[in-house]
Amino acid sequence: MLSSVEASKKRSAAYAHLRNCNLCPRLCGVNRYEKTGMCLIGAETVKVNVIAPHFGEEPCIQGHNGSGAVFFSGCNLRCVFCQNHDIAHQRNGQDLTPEELGEWYMKLQTVGRVHNINLITPEHVVPQVVLSILHARDLGLNIPIIYNTSAFDSLASIELMDGLVDIYLPDFKVWKDSTSKRLLKADNYTAVAMESVKAMHAQVGDLCFTPDGIAKKGLFVRHLVMPGKEDEGEEIMRWIASNVSRDAFINIMEQYHPDAHVGKPSRRHINDTVASEPGTEPMDQQKASKVRYEEINRHVTADEISTVRKAAESAGLWRFCDPPRHDGFSI
Repeated sequence: MLSSVEASKKRSAAYAHLRNCNLCPRLCGVNRYEKTGMCLIGAETVKVNVIAPHFGEEPCIQGHNGSGAVFFSGCNLRCVFCQNHDIAHQRNGQDLTPEELGEWYMKLQTVGRVHNINLITPEHVVPQVVLSILHARDLGLNIPIIYNTSAFDSLASIELMDGLVDIYLPDFKVWKDSTSKRLLKADNYTAVAMESVKAMHAQVGDLCFTPDGIAKKGLFVRHLVMPGKEDEGEEIMRWIASNVSRDAFINIMEQYHPDAHVGKPSRRHINDTVASEPGTEPMDQQKASKVRYEEINRHVTADEISTVRKAAESAGLWRFCDPPRHDGFSI
């Protein structure tokens, strides 16, 4: 627990960052009281799309009663395949002050009886999140806080969250700069993710559990395997084993599906009508059949998942979030 002096310093730092925002690697530097940056979110409030007990997480996160999910609108990445694009890429939702947000945490704890507060995509609203947690703790919040992130976090953000977060849940997405530039619209993603994941682990260590298998504190790394990108997953697993911990808890996820911009008609072909040669399909129809991001316009295969898993095991990783083989929880 933070002392009153430490909590006061956190509040002051949060307000200062909002006036010169550098709390994500975009480093917009804007005064969010006056205008918005890449994330499109200001200073006074946050936009929250959904607040509710959530049963779509890993067994050790959702437990018996669900995880207290807070889905923030907006994002500092622009993933073309975003599985939550209707939330992350839009400014939909309810405007809440940090105090109102903290009161919602209390409702989740006392009424929902959830196992944790799960802050989903909070990278761009870290100052408001800090203020909300401090307010909720004053009201009696005592369940773990999960920082559920894309791993595109600045070290300043991770430092500001120190002492407030119990579980860091980063999704380490891709390895190659060319991939992150094309698919995430962030050419420095990998370097940033490596720094932030190491900083997260330095704060909370390896993931530990309650006696009944609910995550209590530590680092939990996700990786969503992408079609044709299993080599990048292999590199991520090797890096975690060598640079973070061989005891890191890992979820190699297989639920990728084409979404958001993937599979949509390519813009440059939609209105492009060109005369075709006799006996061939009209060129405009040929071109219109082209889709955006065709290389990831499919589901992943069992072989791709297996390749990443084998690389993880070969690197010495051994703690995986596998589907439970019984009615309890898998740790």
